[in-house]
Amino acid sequence: MRHVSDTVPIEPIQKNPRFGEQYPRWTNKKWPTPKAFTKGHPYHIYKFYRESAPVSWTPIKGMRGFWSVVRYEDIKNVEVQPDIFSSEKGSIHMGGMDVPKQIPQQLYTASLDNLINLDAPRHMELRIQQKDFFIPKFVATLTEKVGTHIDSLLDNLEAELNKNGEADFVKIFTEQVPLFTLCEMLGVDEEDRPNIIRWMHYLEMSQQVAVHPIRTLLSDPRFIGRFKTNVLEMFAYGKRVMEERRENPRHDLLSIIANSTLEGEKLSQEYMDGSWLLIIFAGNDTTRNSLSGTMRLLTQFPEQKQRLLDDRSLIPNMLQESLRMTSPVIHMRRTATQDTELNGQKIAEDEKLILWYGAANRDPDVFENPDQFDITRANASKHLAFGHGPHKCLGSRVAQLQLRLSFEKILDRFPTLHWTGEQKIAPNNFVHGVQSLKVKI
Repeated sequence: MRHVSDTVPIEPIQKNPRFGEQYPRWTNKKWPTPKAFTKGHPYHIYKFYRESAPVSWTPIKGMRGFWSVVRYEDIKNVEVQPDIFSSEKGSIHMGGMDVPKQIPQQLYTASLDNLINLDAPRHMELRIQQKDFFIPKFVATLTEKVGTHIDSLLDNLEAELNKNGEADFVKIFTEQVPLFTLCEMLGVDEEDRPNIIRWMHYLEMSQQVAVHPIRTLLSDPRFIGRFKTNVLEMFAYGKRVMEERRENPRHDLLSIIANSTLEGEKLSQEYMDGSWLLIIFAGNDTTRNSLSGTMRLLTQFPEQKQRLLDDRSLIPNMLQESLRMTSPVIHMRRTATQDTELNGQKIAEDEKLILWYGAANRDPDVFENPDQFDITRANASKHLAFGHGPHKCLGSRVAQLQLRLSFEKILDRFPTLHWTGEQKIAPNNFVHGVQSLKVKI
């Protein structure tokens, strides 16, 4: 069985990176570091490059540079040509350098050996085996359970608001909804579920630990030790429950993953680790951050919220517009398998392309007045928040179910609930990780 982690090269510093013939090298605007994303998406930088150099070279200290792709149609063109722009050749990750000692080797390997890093036919082979837990028929079976749990969480939210006048929307609600839904699908025992939230917080900090270990140590000398311990605990738990499901399968997603095959063989431990990491991270993160982002938008655009309160039939389209505006997955990477061209820019074989979804989702050529939150926007569903083409998010229907049920109930029960302006966002340029969001009545 081939492993992506065996084929991803260590990327040397490019001393003389090749810049494009069509677009100039811009030195007065630089892509921000992961820490800068604690302020949210850099929309001003997206706008600059969309207008000035939509396929532009970005040098990176310590590793090979990449092409930044920021226009909607260019990203779609890349996504639908996996034979030219590969997920497997080089992986979906921006970097490919030596694994720093602060990062457990198991985390690095697992981040490569999973479905999202595979091309056809291996990608489709794994995807088909898991699809029954993501089709509309199964998603519908979750409605009552998820709705009941949301009611319970809103009881907790009300109690906290009555006690303190404000509450952390993430801690009490947005991290709990996807945790419950995912664990119901996976078949995770109830007593084990709180651990997944804790592991998620550490996973979101992995980029900060890898890129800025000294800064992380200086801010909290014990954090890296706790980070390693929690990551290894997460994998040890995943290995144990996967082994149990191989011995005694149940009717749950964990059993499907544990007994999946790739190229006719049972998944190796590396792919078992990778599948566990992917489902925990992707299954929790996108929904949690979309829930937080929607609350933020309804506060920032009160006239749109009022339209929603006046007409609840607008909720489904509002959620599409919120996904467009929030863009919870910030980027993905592809690698050119041959010399090619994109929007007139020559791309060489083996060069990386980073697809900035937040830039595409605010492309004015597709979305008129793109910075305006418009819950009646006719083409809101054209957003790329779930990707496009063969790699479009497998769990998009499950995410949208949770979003719809949550805001139907929130608007009924707490029509004046709003964001206070206080929030905390993880230092991560891969996902828009909202770690805290204060709300009050």
